[in-house]
Amino acid sequence: MTLWEYIEDRWDLIVFETWQHASMVAQCVLVAAVLGVLIGVATYRRPRPSALATAAAGVLFTVPSLAMLGLLIPPLGLGVAPAVTAIVLYALLPIVRNTIVGLRDVDPLLVDAARGIGMSRRRSLLKVELPLAWPVILTGIRVATQLSMGIGAVAAYVSGPGLGEQIFSGLARLGGANALNATLTGTIGVAILALVFDGVFVLIGRLTTPSRRPASGGARA
Repeated sequence: MTLWEYIEDRWDLIVFETWQHASMVAQCVLVAAVLGVLIGVATYRRPRPSALATAAAGVLFTVPSLAMLGLLIPPLGLGVAPAVTAIVLYALLPIVRNTIVGLRDVDPLLVDAARGIGMSRRRSLLKVELPLAWPVILTGIRVATQLSMGIGAVAAYVSGPGLGEQIFSGLARLGGANALNATLTGTIGVAILALVFDGVFVLIGRLTTPSRRPASGGARA
C-alpha cells in the first residue's frame, strides 16, 4: 500500500487526529501565553525575580520530553492531563523571556511621558508598554507554538491525543505492514500543522503591528 492509499483508507481517523493535535497545541499555547505574559509583567522591573523566572522556565525546558512525560505519569496518569501539562511547561520559556525582554526594551522616555500626562502605572503598562512590546512577545508565542507541535507528537508516549499516535504506532511495528506509512503520515501532518500555525501568527503580526512608513524626503516641485 502506498502512502496516499494509506491516507485515503484512514482519512477520517487522520483528520480527527489532526484536529485533536491542532486543538491541543492551540489551547496549551493560549494557557502558556497567559501565564508567561503574567509572569513577565510581574517580574520585568526587578532583576532578581525576572532572572529567577527565566531560570526556572529554562530548567524545565532542558528536561528531555520523554523524561518529563514519564515524571508526570505518577501524579496525572495517562492521557490528556500529562500531555497538556508538559506542553504548557515547555512553552513557557520563550514567552516569559520575550515578555521580559520586550517590556525592558520600551523607551523609558515614552513611559515617563505617559506618567507625566497622568497615567497610572497600570494604565501605562496596558496602553503604552505592552503594545510596544507586543511584536517581541508575539515572536515568543510563535516560537512556543512550533516547540509545542513537536512536544505534542511526543505526548503520544503517555497516550496523549493527536498525530503522535500515528508516529508511535508506526515506530512500534517498524518493518511491518504500513509502519512506514503511519510514521510518515504523522510526521508530515505535524509539519503541515506547524506551517499553518506559523502562517497564522505571521498574519496576526501584520494585523496587530503598525507598519512604519519611511519619512518622505524633500518637497515636491
